[in-house]
Amino acid sequence: MTHVKFSLLAILGLTSLILSPAPPARADEISDSLGMKFVSIPAGTFAISADLRRAVNLTDYPERRVTITKPFYLGVYEVTQAQWAAVMGNNPSRFKGDLNPVEMVSWDDAASFVAKLNQTLQEGSYRLPTEAEFERALFAGATAANFWGDKPEDVTRYAWYWENADGETHPVGKKEPNPWGLFDVLGNVDEWVSGWDAENYYAEGPRDDPPGAASGRERISRGCSWGDSGCGSFYRETTYPDERNDNFGLRLVFEPDNRKTKRLRLQR
Repeated sequence: MTHVKFSLLAILGLTSLILSPAPPARADEISDSLGMKFVSIPAGTFAISADLRRAVNLTDYPERRVTITKPFYLGVYEVTQAQWAAVMGNNPSRFKGDLNPVEMVSWDDAASFVAKLNQTLQEGSYRLPTEAEFERALFAGATAANFWGDKPEDVTRYAWYWENADGETHPVGKKEPNPWGLFDVLGNVDEWVSGWDAENYYAEGPRDDPPGAASGRERISRGCSWGDSGCGSFYRETTYPDERNDNFGLRLVFEPDNRKTKRLRLQR
């Protein structure tokens, strides 16, 4: 049998055609050569949600405001299985589908994916979002309990969760996006964020661009998954960084090389 090996960069022109859905491009959206799309999330000061305050024992604080000091590019979609396989050479997911979100990945696995992506593409810098960035992007400037308003039942328009997912993940981008153009920011898979879980971090940590605790025992995921009942903006889970589960996935922040931003925009 003859074995033919292709480098990642050699196959990008082919794989980028199938790695992401193709809704109309936004003016504030860019794409990389792997087919990942990113939308600009605006800077701003906001109150972290009441649910996050409860989760991290900040109930004595009537409000805790933090500031994201500059815009950042966040993935329009969760990382797909095709994108993961193109970088890592494997697909660990239980629910197979090129356009389904990758799952069965631990926080450590996600960090390895980011490191290899940075080494390979060299179009900028990739990383996991901080929890504060996730909150900023999730609520999209809304002050209600959820970004769509005060009716919890309307979550079905935006998310795959236990009551509507039929016990599995679904291709990304099939539900409605949030107001800032992010698909599946709730539901489908939980999404890893960068910091450690640590008591009192949001009471004592920085108010500008809080990166998350630098040490701890457990990592944080946000966004709820196909297996969660009553999915909502409140969802937050902590677990050990090497734990894999079919509800854990990821979405990336991309910091483009400014010299290449124009070309990246042309790839939309």
